[in-house]
Amino acid sequence: MFRSALAAALVVALAACSSPSTETAPQQAAAPAPAKEAAPVNALLVPSALPMQAPPFDKIQDADYQPAIEEGMKQQLAQIEVIANNTEAPTFDNTFLEMEKSGELLTRSVRIFFALVQANTNDTLQAAQVALAPKLAEHSDAIHLNAKLFQRVKAIYDARESSGLDDMQKRLVEKTYTDFVRAGAQLSDEDQTKLRALNKEESTLSTEFQNKLLAGTNAAAVEVDDKAQLDGLGEGGIAAAADAAKERKLGDGKYLLTLQNTTQQPVLGSLTNRDLRLKVLEASETRTSRGDDNDTRKTIQRLAQLRAERAKLLGYPNFAAYSLADQMAETPEHAIKLMTDMVPAATARARSEADKIQKVIDAQKGGFKLTAADWDLYADQVRKAEYDLDEAAIKPYFELNRVLNDGVFFAANQLYGLTFKERHDLPVYQPDVRVFDVFDADGKQLALFYADYYKRPSKSGGAWMDVFVEQNGLTGTQPVVFNVCNFTKPADGQPALLSFDDVTTMFHEFGHALHGMFSNVKYPSIAGTNTSRDFVEFPSQFNENWALEPTVFANYAKHNETGEPMPQELVDKIVKARAFNQGYATVEYLAAALLDQAWHGLSADAPQQDVDKFETDALKNYKIDMAEVPPRYKTPYFAHIWGGGYSAGYYAYLWSEVLDHDAFQWFKEHGGMSRENGQTFRDQVLSRGNSEELAKMYREFRGKDPSVEPLLEFRGLK
Repeated sequence: MFRSALAAALVVALAACSSPSTETAPQQAAAPAPAKEAAPVNALLVPSALPMQAPPFDKIQDADYQPAIEEGMKQQLAQIEVIANNTEAPTFDNTFLEMEKSGELLTRSVRIFFALVQANTNDTLQAAQVALAPKLAEHSDAIHLNAKLFQRVKAIYDARESSGLDDMQKRLVEKTYTDFVRAGAQLSDEDQTKLRALNKEESTLSTEFQNKLLAGTNAAAVEVDDKAQLDGLGEGGIAAAADAAKERKLGDGKYLLTLQNTTQQPVLGSLTNRDLRLKVLEASETRTSRGDDNDTRKTIQRLAQLRAERAKLLGYPNFAAYSLADQMAETPEHAIKLMTDMVPAATARARSEADKIQKVIDAQKGGFKLTAADWDLYADQVRKAEYDLDEAAIKPYFELNRVLNDGVFFAANQLYGLTFKERHDLPVYQPDVRVFDVFDADGKQLALFYADYYKRPSKSGGAWMDVFVEQNGLTGTQPVVFNVCNFTKPADGQPALLSFDDVTTMFHEFGHALHGMFSNVKYPSIAGTNTSRDFVEFPSQFNENWALEPTVFANYAKHNETGEPMPQELVDKIVKARAFNQGYATVEYLAAALLDQAWHGLSADAPQQDVDKFETDALKNYKIDMAEVPPRYKTPYFAHIWGGGYSAGYYAYLWSEVLDHDAFQWFKEHGGMSRENGQTFRDQVLSRGNSEELAKMYREFRGKDPSVEPLLEFRGLK
């Protein structure tokens, strides 16, 4: 998924370094007093001197973030006041351009801070996050609810067609004006006061949710005393479980099965011990609904209510209507229709898959009815029977380094001419993080790329992309991009072998990275991945297609021990099996996405909901309540919508997938993978950020509106 750092979208001011204080020795002293050691300089207060302003992680202290961010807010507000109180008539240059230039310190600091909060947090960073969340909300309101500033923005907006603005300037004006209106700039003073209070409380609760979820996920890891219970996990998996237990200091002979962010857990596809499978699934589903300090349900009740109240204040019937008004979907009805139209075919296919799995269980005299905890293990057996494809047989061909260098990077070279060189001289925030120079086809450096692939207790679940430094056409600043994943770290001496789903995740997140790297936009507010949620997943999902492109696949799918390429027979089985289990995959996604719409379709007048009952009723209402196929995320641990910026927006993955498969169809029609086609896609989509209305941008690339047919065919639903 794309995960934007909180407050990174604020229009953000350069701060001066504080001089260290010194003491003067008393004049009558017989000998000079020892000099007081100078306080360390906060490394965030000045631009980094490293290449491309890469973060100086070796100099930044955990205690630096909060004061730097607070100073950044202070300085930006001073700059905003200068803009708002300018006595000259408002123009693009003295208003919009100055806003774009403001807040350098704040932008720099929040980007690095929230990257670490998500990828390598600790008590100090979490305490700072709790303290800063309401202050950042107040800061955003102080800008968007500044009446004098909005008057200038509106004056330029009203004259946008007659004032000689170019297309990109006009786009920035229109988008900024819309952002101000959606933030409450046109509300009365009384309603703005109410809005500020709602925003402050919501930011506090969203942070509370994130911290509870991380703690609950770590606490719910399943401890195992008997190695025999781990049958099926394989030597590598057992070694990783032993290492996880050692890291938590559980003692000798202990094993720990840690959780990922989704409902289903990877180990469920391997463990033969059914009692342990049931225990793992229960731990996953109840991680934040156990009535303890990590229970998120009360937080969620209030968050849903707060958002509905904010939407009503801004003139919308519910938060979903507010949220989608500036997205490609435009209305919740459009998003819901796309999803509910797929429910009958998806559930029918999932039930057919369940019947096949139950037959395998019965044939083995299992003596039990299929549950979600059994699905992955027995589905793999069905896959072996129908497609003769064994996950254990293909993993040795997907070694992480080879997938990265000979797969992900190779595809980027074939399509766009990029080359990569790992460097070891730049500081990183955690030893597993790797850094690469990215060179364009002409040999000039394009970007820096950071890769952080292994899961750890200090990292939130899931996978995402963001930037430490945004591309900025005003200053010539080049992007510093990072990807974060949660692959299991192998035991010492063992190779990092991936599932094909993991391989796809690497290609997906690097698609986001390319979107950030290729950005060639003058104004940072509309650069890179600063697009609507239902467009931002398009480049990433599109990039997944190259994981199975024959030239790319043959280059990276090689045995980790022998180096031999994957036999063509096995390759053909993977390709043939792509539509396998798509009923399950579609239903679990749709269930989560429709839950999101249900929660954010509540009106402000609705009472606080019983979380568990509301979820059950919503799934029944959408006719997608399959016990064997739980939502990919249940409400209490649905990070995307309660703490990740995708509230009322989880549908975006499906909406973007329509674009993704339709765009890949264009590649097929034009000869497939080639530098020429890659350059076209880069020039017309990946480099343009949000500099044009997005549906229009897509039509200019494709030559027509997107069709849903390629997606339905890919998922085997037609």
